[in-house]
Amino acid sequence: MNAESDERRDERRPAVKTGTPGTPGGAGDGAPAGGDGGAPAEPALGSRAPHFIKRSRPLHISWQVGVFVVGLAVVVAGIIMLPLPGPGWLVIFGGMAIWATEFVWAQLVLRWTKRKVTEAAQRALDPAVRRRNIILTTVGLVIVAALVAVYLWKYGMTMPWNAGR
Repeated sequence: MNAESDERRDERRPAVKTGTPGTPGGAGDGAPAGGDGGAPAEPALGSRAPHFIKRSRPLHISWQVGVFVVGLAVVVAGIIMLPLPGPGWLVIFGGMAIWATEFVWAQLVLRWTKRKVTEAAQRALDPAVRRRNIILTTVGLVIVAALVAVYLWKYGMTMPWNAGR
């Protein structure tokens, strides 16, 4: 993906959003407003730094380094939270969102992740999948209950603090 194609896409995007007659994606050419069949338009890729920062190259690079360091700290904190108590994955995705404010690669990763999560949620809500999951959960609970019953039948109900008596 090159910068030239991104600029052309950004120039078309307002016309697609408004749906004005006579513009690409507008009501005048027979295409539905919204351009791609009513799906919400994705925001343009690229830096979301304030304009005065983007004007100065040294300031913009400093801004990007700062965003990268803050995002890295958040992602590392999330990775540390994976085995420890805490919302590890949520913090990791928060760090990715921080990176996505400045870096196109992080924006693309977040778009891919959002798409996959949406697809997984739609699959999980499918009645056949829900029925299968309920059946598997019930079978698993029956097996665990049977194992607990066999253990209690064989060893009885002895509390750990009374085991030595």
